[in-house]
Amino acid sequence: MTQDSFFEILELQYQNQLPFVVYSRAINSVIKCWLQNDETLHTTSDFSESGFVFAPFDLNNKSILLPEIECEHYTLETAHLDLVEDFKTESIENKGEAEHLQLVSKGIDIIKNGDLSKVVLSRKVEKDLENANPFTIFKRLFNTYKNAMVYCWYHPKVGLWLGATPELLFKVEGKQLTTISLAGTQPYTANAEVIWTQKEYEEQQIVTDYITKQIEPHTGDIKISEVETVRAGNLLHLKTYIHSQIKSDSSLKSIIEALHPTPAVCGFPKELSKEFILNNENYNREYYTGFLGELNLKTSKTRNTNRRNVENNAYTVVKKHSNFYVNLRCMQLKNQKAVIYVGGGITKDSMPENEWEETVNKTKTIANVLS
Repeated sequence: MTQDSFFEILELQYQNQLPFVVYSRAINSVIKCWLQNDETLHTTSDFSESGFVFAPFDLNNKSILLPEIECEHYTLETAHLDLVEDFKTESIENKGEAEHLQLVSKGIDIIKNGDLSKVVLSRKVEKDLENANPFTIFKRLFNTYKNAMVYCWYHPKVGLWLGATPELLFKVEGKQLTTISLAGTQPYTANAEVIWTQKEYEEQQIVTDYITKQIEPHTGDIKISEVETVRAGNLLHLKTYIHSQIKSDSSLKSIIEALHPTPAVCGFPKELSKEFILNNENYNREYYTGFLGELNLKTSKTRNTNRRNVENNAYTVVKKHSNFYVNLRCMQLKNQKAVIYVGGGITKDSMPENEWEETVNKTKTIANVLS
């Protein structure tokens, strides 16, 4: 399939106001699209179905499902998507500094009073768009952010979202669970030495410790990697991998509830920080800091027990896999505007002005693909 025919199919689906998702996982040259056959709004609460899930920050709200059996599926393999026009980076006017500084200061006060160890506070920024075509933006995301899961998701009864998220919530392959802790942010500068502060390492350790504790009732044989620096666009983060084996009596839903939302997008302790966010951010995150991805898809591999007699000893192993990414570095398109969501982790050592600048840097990451 050519790029033109692939995106013609998507354009027609969008013009007909039918649900779809187009996405490519990190460091992957395969782009997939799912086209739902009608406009029915499917949801999931137990995550037992097979499909593509789009879940909110607050799981008390609906998680949207594009069921695998209700969709047509297409793939395109390419390392680069063609764009007709050049584009220039445009700045975004970051309004609401006073309100965000006040919010961060309130969060720091709560932490110093001992109620919380960390809370992630966010805001949204709106930008008028000259070109609001979602596929143009998706192509720019794909070409720009090779270390991220890039996507464009649409349902006429929910909305239109795009993003380039570097953060894996977790993936499951058979019984193997892999998740990561990702925290700390600084601008990327070519050839510059990367230096992280103690505050950023502590923030990273909170996330790692929390994830490990949360999965312990559901998994065994837990292995934790060394902390490493990773790049996502023009930003750097601290990252740790956590591998384990899912216990036979554990469900996917129980693991989701244990891990989502993580301290990287919510805070610690989870319920207290989530309550603070819902009561103080003064806007609805919706699907920002929720998660999205493939749910319970089947994979099969042929294995041989005897290499000398391949035909008689071959057998097929069927496994289910799920890949969920935290919905970060994202935007919602509506009314010829991009609504961009950005936030940062607050600890006792945070400085409100620095936290404001961190959110400004994150808006620049998304602004690079808007014109």
